[in-house]
Amino acid sequence: MPIVNAKEMLLEATRGKYAVGAFNVTNLIQLEAVVEAAIGKQAPLIIQASVAPSKFLGPNVIAAIFKTLAETAPIPICLHLDHCSDVEFCKTCADAGYTNIMIDASKQEFQENIRQTKEVTDYCHTLGNISVEGELGTVSGIEDQVKVAEDEAALCDPKEALEFVDQTGVDIFAPAIGTAHGVYKTKNPKLDFDRLKKIADLINGSQPRIPLVIHGGTGLQPDVVKKLISLGGAKFNVSTDLKHTLINTTYDYISSHRDEYNPGKIDAAVKEAIKEKIEYWIDLLGSTGKG
Repeated sequence: MPIVNAKEMLLEATRGKYAVGAFNVTNLIQLEAVVEAAIGKQAPLIIQASVAPSKFLGPNVIAAIFKTLAETAPIPICLHLDHCSDVEFCKTCADAGYTNIMIDASKQEFQENIRQTKEVTDYCHTLGNISVEGELGTVSGIEDQVKVAEDEAALCDPKEALEFVDQTGVDIFAPAIGTAHGVYKTKNPKLDFDRLKKIADLINGSQPRIPLVIHGGTGLQPDVVKKLISLGGAKFNVSTDLKHTLINTTYDYISSHRDEYNPGKIDAAVKEAIKEKIEYWIDLLGSTGKG
C-alpha cells in the first residue's frame, strides 16, 4: 500500500466516529510489533517517534525501516515525529521521510506558536505528501524531552483554536483539554469534554476539515476514551503504556530466566506483549477493520 500522511486517514476516522492509534516506538522490536498487530486487525496506523529516539537512532534509519515495512503492508501507515519543539529538526525529519510532523510550539506565546507552526507547515507542504500537527494549550506530564508541570499546563481557548488552524494552515490539531502525558494520578482525571466539543464544532462544523488529536491516552478509562472519540478525537496517542510493557516484560523475562543468555527470546517476549497491547487499543479505538 502507498506510504501515506496522517490527514486523510484521520479525516476518514472523524467521519466514521472512530480513532486511529498513534503509538510511540523506541526500537525495531516495538516498531515491528505495532505494524504486525495493526495488519492483523486490518487497522490504519500511525507510528510515532519522539525527538529523543529519533535523534538516538537517526531520522534516516527510522524512516528507512518504516518505508521497508509500510511499502509491503496491506494497510495505510504513517510515520509521525512527535512533540518536536525545534523547527529545524522538524525539517530534518521531513527531509528524511517522516510523513507527519508535529511542531510543538505550545509553550511559546500565541503569535510565536503560529509563526513556528506555519513555517513548518509551509516547508512540509512544499516537500509534498507530508502533513503537520500543531498544538495549542499545553499538556502536563513528561513526553521524552518535553516536560510540563501541572501548574504550567493551560487549556486550549476555542476561539484561539480556530484562529490558529486558519492562520497556520496546519493539517491536524491537538487542543489541550486536560489530558496528561505519563500516568494519571487518578482513575478519573478532570477532562474538559465541553471544551473539546466546542473546538470540534468551531473548526469542523458539519464537514470535517482538520482532524483533532487526543494526547495522553495511557490510563484513561475505556468509557472516557470512547467519549473523547465521539466528540471528535480522531488521533489517539499512546506512549507510556508501551514503554511500561517493554520494560516490565523485559524485567519479568530476565527475572524468570536468569540462567539463559539469549537476547532473541527476550525480544520475542517483548514483541508478543506489545502486539497484545496494540490489539487492545485498536479494538478500543474502534479502528479494527478500517484499514
